[in-house]
Amino acid sequence: MSVPLRNVLLLSLFALAMAHVEAALVVHLRSLYYPADPLNVFPLVLLSHRDLAIELARESATVVMILTVALLAERGAGRVFAAFCYVFGLWDIGYYLWLKQMIGWPVAWLEWDVLFLIPWPWFGPWLAAALIALLLLGWGARVLLGNAVPVFGRGTLLLFAAGVLLALGAFLWPAVPLLAGGEQAFAGYRPSGFPWLVWLAGYLLMGLGLWRALP
Repeated sequence: MSVPLRNVLLLSLFALAMAHVEAALVVHLRSLYYPADPLNVFPLVLLSHRDLAIELARESATVVMILTVALLAERGAGRVFAAFCYVFGLWDIGYYLWLKQMIGWPVAWLEWDVLFLIPWPWFGPWLAAALIALLLLGWGARVLLGNAVPVFGRGTLLLFAAGVLLALGAFLWPAVPLLAGGEQAFAGYRPSGFPWLVWLAGYLLMGLGLWRALP
């Protein structure tokens, strides 16, 4: 077995195992906070301050774990970034696959989710997040399975960064009207409109940046 293939297989095992752990935790949280209907997290129920602090720390730890395994698996900034993208993408997709297997969620393709909590809650259809994860997964696999060393020149980096900011903005935007009201403004939140055009612009710019980075 070649070294690149071995590394990808090991990274895949790590990502899928970590996705299982996260999905299991979310199943427990849904059972605790939504005992009547764990398949529907809206209207939103606020986490206790203790559980919120634990979740914020867990999310930060997840990013650290993915970065750490990427640094262990590869050398050079470009290939480390590819490993990070691969693990992040497979972890996110695996998370939804495990949730589907465990509790049958998501039920619909455009069903909304609470995607992340830092710096404030990200809201949006799970599919929007999964498509970004699929983009990162595919690009990371393309780099890792060969000897390619991606190169992010200034223009390429700006394209990718602009895409990330637009996509991130799309997920953060639904909660912006609630920020002025403080924590309690989020209680009972129900999804409304998602800025798909902003998300699509971000997705395309991210994809273009990643494509241009390939040698």
